[in-house]
Amino acid sequence: MAASIDLNCDLGEDFDAWLPGVEGLDAQLLGIVTSANVACGFHAGDERVMAHVCRTAARHGVSVGAHVSYADRQNFGRRFVDVPADELRDQVARQVETLREVAHANGARVAYVKPHGALYNTVVHHEDQARAVVDGVGDLPLVGLPGSAVLALATARGLRAVTEAFADRGYRADGTLVPRGEPGALVTDADEVAARVLRIATAGLVRGADGRDVAVAAESVCVHSDTPGAVALAARVRAALLTAGVELRAFA
Repeated sequence: MAASIDLNCDLGEDFDAWLPGVEGLDAQLLGIVTSANVACGFHAGDERVMAHVCRTAARHGVSVGAHVSYADRQNFGRRFVDVPADELRDQVARQVETLREVAHANGARVAYVKPHGALYNTVVHHEDQARAVVDGVGDLPLVGLPGSAVLALATARGLRAVTEAFADRGYRADGTLVPRGEPGALVTDADEVAARVLRIATAGLVRGADGRDVAVAAESVCVHSDTPGAVALAARVRAALLTAGVELRAFA
């Protein structure tokens, strides 16, 4: 049984600091999770949004990570972009540096990096892009899917590789995620989500979309802020873990 686990969420994904989500949804989730993956402007967010999330995260003692993406605001970073490796490396480094500057000015610090959306799924197998991401993160810990190319390369480079599971996403038999838009991609029932996370934390297993168990060793579990009922899901997960004696603690 895991003595502790991190609960993370993708935040700062509004396009204007005055939109309700920045003051409402993000703030509520920051009172529940232990790590915040903050959009760095390439798929969503802007520096005002980043600043607000960083200030709120600092107030709640939540760890801040750079949620780096392809430069693809039109598709919310959920479309593969065949970008040259050196360009992708520079894009990742630029996103990390932007958030570092904003975080520093708002009482927080960037403690890790997590790719977003299509980039996250691409670097599971695409070695050139995975290497570009590793080259772009500097010395920061890198969050990714267990068994992914990006985590293997991070480990070889001497970086901390942090394995992640998903509370609200369906799994294929090989441990990859069911693509959004396909049946079983999202799990939205709060009791089911909580039970899944508790099983991940205590047994390292999750029920796949085909009904078979999938091995998932994870230091961190993600609840997406754009999943319907995200606040209730995250709160239910937190309560289930604490009731079972699993400590919630940021990995970085």
